[in-house]
Amino acid sequence: MFGAYVLAVEWARALIQSHAPFTGAALLLGGAALSVTALGWPRERLGLGTSRFALRILGGLALGAVLLLPAAARWGGGPVLPAGLAAAAVAVSIGEEIAFRGALYTALDDLGGAPLAIAGSTLLWTLAHALSHPPAFLGAVAAAGLMLALWRWACKDLVAPIIGHVIADTAL
Repeated sequence: MFGAYVLAVEWARALIQSHAPFTGAALLLGGAALSVTALGWPRERLGLGTSRFALRILGGLALGAVLLLPAAARWGGGPVLPAGLAAAAVAVSIGEEIAFRGALYTALDDLGGAPLAIAGSTLLWTLAHALSHPPAFLGAVAAAGLMLALWRWACKDLVAPIIGHVIADTAL
């Protein structure tokens, strides 16, 4: 159920976003629609508790740095994301993490344990990006999704994946 909803939101967002005048609105609304998946889940189950918060922020900065490595290797200087879209990129980054590594991960973990949660959230994450990214880039998308899911599993944390994803999306 979560998977179908999340894929529908992501694909609708990608289709709407492909029309330049609607890019910012599609990102903002997509982020909000994805965040709805958190309703009804306790914060701690989603990995959004407040324990060890400073370490979780530090982990997010480290994840952001790792996610930026491929882009840094090919960067030619200057911002890639137009400044006006930064807030929208933050909204969709947060929404995607809440949906994929928050609610979807938790539901899959309840259904079949960590292996299903990690594999399932990574697979759906990659499929969700199939319309918004070139096919050659989907391997990198899958690797990022796997890394974020593994962090979610190992640290029981969603704060660091959110921070890392926000850094990556606003810098790319």
